[in-house]
Amino acid sequence: MLTVGRARVSSTYLTQNWKKITNVEVAKRWKATAARNVVLIDGVRTPFLMAGTDYKNLMAHDLARMALQGIAQRTGIDKSIVDHVVMGTVIQEVRTSNIAREAMLSAGYSDRIPCHTVTMACISSNVAMTTAACQLLSGQSDVVIAGGVDFMSDVPIRVSRGMRKKLLEMNKAKTLWQRLGLLAGIGFKNISLELPAVSEFSTNETMGHSGDRLAAAFEISRQEQDDYARRSHQLAHDAFQNGYLDDILSITVPGKLTMVKSDNGVRVSTEKQMAKLRPAFIRPHGTITAANASYLTDGASATLLMTEAKAKELGLKPKAYIRDFTYTSVDPKDQLLLGPAYVTPLILEKAKLKLSDIDVFEYHEAFAGQILANLKAMDSATFCQRQMGRKEKVGAIPIEKLNTWGGSLSIGHPFGATGCRLVTTAANRLIKENGKYALVAACAAGGQGSGIIVERYPS
Repeated sequence: MLTVGRARVSSTYLTQNWKKITNVEVAKRWKATAARNVVLIDGVRTPFLMAGTDYKNLMAHDLARMALQGIAQRTGIDKSIVDHVVMGTVIQEVRTSNIAREAMLSAGYSDRIPCHTVTMACISSNVAMTTAACQLLSGQSDVVIAGGVDFMSDVPIRVSRGMRKKLLEMNKAKTLWQRLGLLAGIGFKNISLELPAVSEFSTNETMGHSGDRLAAAFEISRQEQDDYARRSHQLAHDAFQNGYLDDILSITVPGKLTMVKSDNGVRVSTEKQMAKLRPAFIRPHGTITAANASYLTDGASATLLMTEAKAKELGLKPKAYIRDFTYTSVDPKDQLLLGPAYVTPLILEKAKLKLSDIDVFEYHEAFAGQILANLKAMDSATFCQRQMGRKEKVGAIPIEKLNTWGGSLSIGHPFGATGCRLVTTAANRLIKENGKYALVAACAAGGQGSGIIVERYPS
């Protein structure tokens, strides 16, 4: 939005009517801004590892630092030209609450570069990228690094609130007797720990329970979920073996003799092996298991975004344009994981594209049941009309275009880092498959969703 006098004018109106606006300077400014194409130069990530494995003795900012160093090395940019760094994260370490700043400083960038951290659950690095895009489009920056990180090997564990109050009071006490008196007042009920959980604050329901209910509502069988999960793992395995996942950095971990070069959660299992697993959340009738759900993951990612003009000035060849994006939110109780179904038609309409125009689909896989429910919802006239208020169904996404290099079920899902992985993979797939447009979509806690349109940069 731009302000003309006291009126707030939409970008669409200005695009169509800028010559008619009496404030010539504002019109000129908008025309110049509209011409600022946002391009993705490249993206990198650390290997995504299962929590409690090779990264377990590190900290989140260590992984974020590695990603920021990696993107500079991969692209060859002078670190001093970066105007801003923004990173997404979900599970925050208090000592590094603005993890973008701490990681950037430890990665050897200039201390004159402003940094901030964003959070929007599983779409936090999506927000980091679109925040960067907004800075580029508005002229605030020419070069921005957007990334994300989450580290499930060392999550903050708190004492109870009652205990925290007592400890704070003890810290203020001036004498030993005052402290002893406060200590004596600590009841047994206060001696407990608060463990973090992947659950909704508003509903107190874990995401796994929501996923199980969603799969049941859309009548997605355990067999269908296991089959989809095996597909994800097989495709990720094949993509790595074929050298397609070249966004993965080789990481040196202190105390480990060999470098970490690949994701360690990819498992090519048989149908029989998967069928043996018990339901993970709703027993005995649930259909979500450890094998058809994404797992707790450590990892970080980073992307280099800039204006097309800046890329040309620096002699850099972009991989893709970031053409458009939007967000949506739905009922966090019954539609928690349906963000992709709702955001897909919105972003297509915003970008003036049809489903058939999309060559590459990269959708976040929280659970096999979740991704299959979203696919069913979009291809259901009844759901689209009654629940989404649309005149007709969105349509069926061709499975041969969806997540063909694996997805979060196999590669892993560090909450704050997945969005950058999705966009980078989309750009790389467009180049490899000679496509033009990609659609990246993801769900997030709170019933939210993100949609991003990526266009391959012309050769």
